[in-house]
Amino acid sequence: MKRSRLHELSEHGVSVWIDSLSREMLETGLLARLVTEDAVVGVTSNPTIFQKALAEGDWYDEQLRAAAQEIEDPTELFLALAQEDIRDACDLLEPVWEQTGGVDGYVSLEVDPTLAYDRTATFEQAMRFHRELERKNLYVKIPGTEPGLGAIEDCIAEGRSINVTLIFSLDRYAAVVEAYLRGLERLVAAGGDPGSVISVASFFVSRVDTEADRRLGEVGRTDLQGKLAIANAQLAYAHWKEAFSGDRWTALEAKGARNQRCLWASTSTKNPAYRDVLYVEELIGPETVNTMPLETVRAFQDHGEVRDTLGTGVDEARAFLVELENAGVDYDDVVETLEREGVEKFADSFSELLDGITTKLEAVTAK
Repeated sequence: MKRSRLHELSEHGVSVWIDSLSREMLETGLLARLVTEDAVVGVTSNPTIFQKALAEGDWYDEQLRAAAQEIEDPTELFLALAQEDIRDACDLLEPVWEQTGGVDGYVSLEVDPTLAYDRTATFEQAMRFHRELERKNLYVKIPGTEPGLGAIEDCIAEGRSINVTLIFSLDRYAAVVEAYLRGLERLVAAGGDPGSVISVASFFVSRVDTEADRRLGEVGRTDLQGKLAIANAQLAYAHWKEAFSGDRWTALEAKGARNQRCLWASTSTKNPAYRDVLYVEELIGPETVNTMPLETVRAFQDHGEVRDTLGTGVDEARAFLVELENAGVDYDDVVETLEREGVEKFADSFSELLDGITTKLEAVTAK
């Protein structure tokens, strides 16, 4: 196999995941080629991704027509379509799961984003997904909202693997790690095997710069633009190193527990003034995941540079947060806004997805 830039990235400890999934990717062999040619070892999905996949072409028409004969509720129709894709992708990536000892090879399915502030409903749906899909390499994605933290802990305590999504703030990330550790401790106390559980914490990146840059422009500090997202991730990684060491973690690790890796999400570059692989090149460090859109995969394969970057500049990152505050940009308000808007955007996409299923169903049944 030709050694590519993404294979080199993997050798530096970064697991390359793709942030999209569709029936077309599965049936045309695109996902299989990404695995073999582009070092892709995982897949993430969300309502926006499925909304786009459903709207394009006729890949789902036959299944939708058949499923609609037994299912009326649009949400259940969506789950019938999505779960088939997730199962097929899990099966495709099962060899990766085996080869990596269960570290990679995962496919993520997100809970209904309208449940983001309901701990019980989120937990119940996450458990349902694990129960119905019956794939050992399934991640269920749960938003890292405050109510979501309880659902995350409860799922981990039940021995289920979870991808915690929509993390923006350092304080919330610390709470996510704590929820994971508490869940593992509960699992061990109940006699469960923590080695069967794995998790990632999905820290969103480019959106942080988008919001911070807008505010910095308003206060005339364009010299500080394009820096917060990387600094935020560097400090999160520093916390990861600290949290998964020491006596508390050593005791869990001795029981077989595995750490919760940082996953860098939203790594496409939104600002054309920035390098298009910025959020890959500057976030390279051991035991991390970078989930990229297809265009970022292609860009990095073409001109990405691989060097260890994530563990450096931590002091500078801390100093930057002080400088940001002194410039009149409230970090806490930035990340709180991003979390709220992130949940709203995913919920809106989910609503549009359900409307799209209804419209699509009318079209396919009229044929």
